Amino acid sequence: MLNISKQSVHQSRKRQHAFDMELRDLVCQVDIIRSEHPGCGLEKLYYTLQPKTMGRDKFCEIFMALGYRVRKIKNYTKTTKSSRRKYPNLISGMQVMRPFQVIQSDITYIYIAGVFKYIVFITDVYTREILGYNVSDNLRATSNVKALKMALPKIPKDNYDTLIHHSDGGIQYQCQDYTNILTDNNISISMGKIAQDNAFAERVNGIIKNEYLKSWNITDFDSLKAKIKKAVNHYNSKRLHLAFKNKYSPLQFKKNILTLNPQERPKVIIYAEGNCKVKEASRNLNFDLRKEPQAHNCPIVIREMK
Repeated sequence: MLNISKQSVHQSRKRQHAFDMELRDLVCQVDIIRSEHPGCGLEKLYYTLQPKTMGRDKFCEIFMALGYRVRKIKNYTKTTKSSRRKYPNLISGMQVMRPFQVIQSDITYIYIAGVFKYIVFITDVYTREILGYNVSDNLRATSNVKALKMALPKIPKDNYDTLIHHSDGGIQYQCQDYTNILTDNNISISMGKIAQDNAFAERVNGIIKNEYLKSWNITDFDSLKAKIKKAVNHYNSKRLHLAFKNKYSPLQFKKNILTLNPQERPKVIIYAEGNCKVKEASRNLNFDLRKEPQAHNCPIVIREMK
């Protein structure tokens, strides 16, 4: 009467059974991932798990209905006290073609047990890898120095002469102890005026806080340090990035990209104020492997005399 064959009914039941079984398995896997990465969004979960019986939109719809939506919390507190910049912005509009060409740093905060704690991150712009970090209960520059000392051993010394360290104009980044480490290693110092000038570092702050720390029960300073270490390790090794088309974590991307010739490597263009095209390009790496000139336009490095 319905003009439906027994074979079609059987196939439909088979597909529904496969869907139900996979959904049950997906819920378990999502719970495991959320235990390590509690702020992982549904779209990123989809690309991580790559289910066979449903597409992205269906996956997001189902898990939103199951209560897996991530709640975003905005922050408005400033963590750096700006002063008159001593250094120019060397990276505006720059094309970054390799790891350890530009690193960015910024300070963020988190409220724990009624007091503020402050976290410094140092990130490689090209790979998005967090190279150094430190957590403290104050905004003194000693925390920034510790993060820098963690990051530098991870950078080959052959790259120091062409490496640019970029930050905002905060007094922590202009203190003599911090700048001496950079200049003694022939690392160029660059500073921006607005948040977009330091966008990669700002982005890392938001990811670590909103996707990890705020979803964990952190009760004291020691627990915070342990959780930050856990978050950084997961971020570097497992968290897929939209900039890498949700295919790679920072460490996976770095390993993959080093197998390509310099001319084949994708580029990331750093935001330049007033240039909409560059601003748009800075959000995503160009994965179209086309021939690029080895000598690309790069700002002239200006060093301040000691």
